[in-house]
Amino acid sequence: MRVTPALVADEHEWVRSRDSVVELINRVRADLGAAFDTAVDPVSTEQYRTEVDRVFADGDVAVNVAALVGLLRDLDVEGDYPGFVVDEYLGRELAATVASTKGRPFSMLAEATFHVADVGTHGAPDEPAGADDLDAALAAGFQTRLPGWDWTEGESPFAVGGGD
Repeated sequence: MRVTPALVADEHEWVRSRDSVVELINRVRADLGAAFDTAVDPVSTEQYRTEVDRVFADGDVAVNVAALVGLLRDLDVEGDYPGFVVDEYLGRELAATVASTKGRPFSMLAEATFHVADVGTHGAPDEPAGADDLDAALAAGFQTRLPGWDWTEGESPFAVGGGD
């Protein structure tokens, strides 16, 4: 794989046009909301696309997201199961990288959410093994970045002092 500015731009367009990720984000949010007895706002396609643009506007993040997306798009392992570890690893890293500009706690949350998204995501038999992990990773990373969770709105009640 050779990562160039042109490749990053191509991956940006591919991720931005992946409307199926919005459906997966909303499914994950509904599942997590039910599990934690809370209401979570759904995400629109426009919100998703705007957030994709924000991620790719940061060149340091964009190059890493593009590389991970490209790897997962092409990753296939004969018999699939031996590749289970590598596609899970890359998926977690992609989710964390997408959420990274919001800080380490959000990156960790995206990694955990990746597993929730991945359990219910299955690619077609003719798709590479990494395809379903790619969708789960994008859903986990972007759902973590996007508003809709009450606990992420406003200041944390655990902040101490004024920082001055």
